[in-house]
Amino acid sequence: MDYSKPIDAELFPEGCERCSLTKFTGWMAFLGVFFLWGLYAAVRILAFGLGETGMDDYFGFGLWITLDLAVIALGAGAFFTGALRYILNIDELKNIVNLAAVVGFLCYTGAMMILVLDIGQPIRCWFGYWYPNVHSMLTEVIFCITCYCIVLILEFVPLVLENRQLMKNRFIHALAHNFHVYMPVFAGIGAFLSTFHQGSLGGMYGVLFGRPYLFREGFFIWPWTFFLFTLSAVACGPMFTVLVCTLMEKITGRKLVSWEVKELMGKVGRTMLLVYTVFKCLDSFTWACGLLPVEGLTFDQMFHGWIYGKWMFWLEHALLVIPLIVLFIKPMRQCRPVFYLMLFLVCTSITINRYVLTVQGIAFPVMPFDRWYEYAPNWAEWASSILVISYAAMVLSLAYRYLPMFPQERELNK
Repeated sequence: MDYSKPIDAELFPEGCERCSLTKFTGWMAFLGVFFLWGLYAAVRILAFGLGETGMDDYFGFGLWITLDLAVIALGAGAFFTGALRYILNIDELKNIVNLAAVVGFLCYTGAMMILVLDIGQPIRCWFGYWYPNVHSMLTEVIFCITCYCIVLILEFVPLVLENRQLMKNRFIHALAHNFHVYMPVFAGIGAFLSTFHQGSLGGMYGVLFGRPYLFREGFFIWPWTFFLFTLSAVACGPMFTVLVCTLMEKITGRKLVSWEVKELMGKVGRTMLLVYTVFKCLDSFTWACGLLPVEGLTFDQMFHGWIYGKWMFWLEHALLVIPLIVLFIKPMRQCRPVFYLMLFLVCTSITINRYVLTVQGIAFPVMPFDRWYEYAPNWAEWASSILVISYAAMVLSLAYRYLPMFPQERELNK
């Protein structure tokens, strides 16, 4: 036996190095502490109900839905990158499409975990499928997110089957090959499903005519937020994938994807960011100067104090415009720290957007006798949210260690 190598080295992707099993076990144990803390909170919530959280009858949506909407948007790199690779046949993306699929899988399964907690009575989770409200956009969300999660599982399975030891089995080898043959079909179905449920999540807010911060007019039956959610997802999805890849490179000390591929993903995201930013700014202007006056309201009335202040509105827009300008200036875009910072700012802006729509939009008083209410998530909500993040980190760590996620890794680390 070669004691200079980890005892599980035969499971690694061919030609790739990994840390010792001792270091890896320590890393997983570190993540496991957060996972167990979150699991404890989740068990308490499922056992004793939503009274364990900081939510109430006024704030039925809170930290969970903010995280849910954020990770769904950030995970959109899976369907968008998959569509560019398998449908438009952009060959360079083959070096990062596996990571995009894994990130998408983790984001969507994490979102499903959040929804199990947020339902309040998970034993009745099947009601949405068996007794669908055909007049609700959430019905479309339920079916699309479930079907797309299944598609992501089907995209993740062939990567698992490509483990070096599993591929020695002739049946598994043939099965993995056949999965790849039909991958363009999965990519097309995934793009269709994800586009509609991203839009329906935004449309859900836009049709709330009793909430002036959220309500929007639109195109036929769809409010503008339907399209804004889709555009924001396809803009930040590729950027988040690049950030995850770069973080993995920093942690592992290995080059995983070439700079040219990352820059290409940044250009793709930049183009979609341009479209989103233009429509986002037009939407905000029309809402503030057109829709609110018609309703007898003013822009200033939409904000209150520090936690619901105007600063967050302007920050959300600034974190779109500044990266957009920088990413179109080649010398600045090619400065790697600046490039990564701009991608991070865009992802932050999208997360802020999901927060203000989820929390601030609900906090606005809509009745004459009503007042502004403040919401603060308690430890159980934070812990269960960390449960989802630690779950994603653990699965991503296992996938990196044992699955051939990065076709360029061997070449880049010679």
